[in-house]
Amino acid sequence: MLPAPFRSRYALAALAGTLILAGCSQGAPAPAPDAAQQQAQAQADEASRNLDTYRQLLRIHNDQMAVSMGEDIVQRFPGSAAAKEVQQTLPDIEKRWKENSEKARLAALWQYQVAPMEGGTQSTAAIYESQPADVRVRLVLRRHTSWGQSAFLYSDAHGFVCKGDCTIAAKFDDKPHPIKAFAPPTGEPALMIRDDKGFIALLEKSKKISLPVTMQDGEKKVELVYEVGGFVSGQWQALSKKGSKK
Repeated sequence: MLPAPFRSRYALAALAGTLILAGCSQGAPAPAPDAAQQQAQAQADEASRNLDTYRQLLRIHNDQMAVSMGEDIVQRFPGSAAAKEVQQTLPDIEKRWKENSEKARLAALWQYQVAPMEGGTQSTAAIYESQPADVRVRLVLRRHTSWGQSAFLYSDAHGFVCKGDCTIAAKFDDKPHPIKAFAPPTGEPALMIRDDKGFIALLEKSKKISLPVTMQDGEKKVELVYEVGGFVSGQWQALSKKGSKK
């Protein structure tokens, strides 16, 4: 047995060694993440940032940008928590955005105007055909303070072949509904629809109208197709009923 002084020194030395080893063990740096781990973390951070942007776009009801951001998240970060959250709302947002975009497209096809016209003032709602032929033809709904209400086709060229009354084999949403028409005696390149009230009533219920006609230039037969689903009757301004048809 060691004398007491030596035992005390030995114990202190052992304790010091233990503390040194413990200190070395606790202070050892963690291993640096490898390239794959760094890339995974960077993707997770980007997905999180994009998800925050997607949430903000939903809050301000910017459907177009939300759809674009949401689709990007789902495609670039499949299986991530961000993608799973986006997939809970994206289908409804896409549907709403497509429906609203189509409504806006159809509405933009129509042009509404109120302007002086010989003998008074006229209010018109006009639309060009959706499948342009060699000659462009407008479908026009008109209210005039002296001439009343009318509906007609107006050509940018020489007009239509129609002797006396002629029948247009019209289709409203692909359902046949023939309509009577006539060429104006004053010689304008137009084709006037006899029953304007009935025609407009059918138009307001339809998404598409097909009107096969024969043009004067070479007596060429064309089928005029109009996407009328964006018509807003309230934007076709009413005028004085003086001279209007009853």
